[in-house]
Amino acid sequence: MPPAKRSSRPPKRSYDPAKVRKALIGQVEAVAAAAHALTAEQRALPSGLPGWDVDQLLVHIALQIDAVPRYLAGPEADAKAPGVDLSTWALSTASAAGDLDRETREQSARTSDALARIDEAVAQFEPVLESAVRTDLLIPHGFGAMRMLDFSVTRLVELVVHSDDLARATRTAVTLDRLALAATVRVLTDALAAKAPGSSVEVRVPPFAVVQCVEGPRHTRGTPPNVVETDPLTWVRLATGRVGWADARAAHAVQASGERADLEGQLPLMG
Repeated sequence: MPPAKRSSRPPKRSYDPAKVRKALIGQVEAVAAAAHALTAEQRALPSGLPGWDVDQLLVHIALQIDAVPRYLAGPEADAKAPGVDLSTWALSTASAAGDLDRETREQSARTSDALARIDEAVAQFEPVLESAVRTDLLIPHGFGAMRMLDFSVTRLVELVVHSDDLARATRTAVTLDRLALAATVRVLTDALAAKAPGSSVEVRVPPFAVVQCVEGPRHTRGTPPNVVETDPLTWVRLATGRVGWADARAAHAVQASGERADLEGQLPLMG
């Protein structure tokens, strides 16, 4: 009997609610503490994101935090509505970039104190932590019905990415919670496997994730002929367009071996 045909789409990863809750607490606390340590001069610096200064970045971070209580206070999604998983969310963010930029600018124009806006978001977030990791609640996200737990994982991705933006813009240290960074790396490697399904290239981001992707000859045993390996922070920056593939290779931040081990055409994954 021939072997059963295996799906090229990777299985959906599950996330531990207790770890997600702990990671949310850790990253929210870290970015809030970093924001309050900034000087007025640092908050006026360019954020590295088009058209935003650091104060506007802080307002955007506040919006990512208080999105959790906003969704929890709203209606539940219809259980029959099309669902959206984490890979689909990551690969769909580019389509919402314009709306997010507009919302951030509008909120920033109405905000006289970005630090107070961060504090307000944290104050609204803390009482709903237990509900934030519910697996039985569907919310009506813009891309489709999403489990509340998965939405909270998207907040980890947003917080890690923008904590790194804040650190690079202000040249200050912003702690990246280990659990939050791990979840972010896994969401983004899974998104790559969903975008470029296949088994010809193995992407390694130790110690958090390994995925196979890209169509081509299937590897079955021994050392894969096409391997890409990088560290977690470089991977996050590659996947979100903060650094380009060629620049990361030139800086020796990525090791790639094999004729198919070129991800330039697949990156970035998030807009």
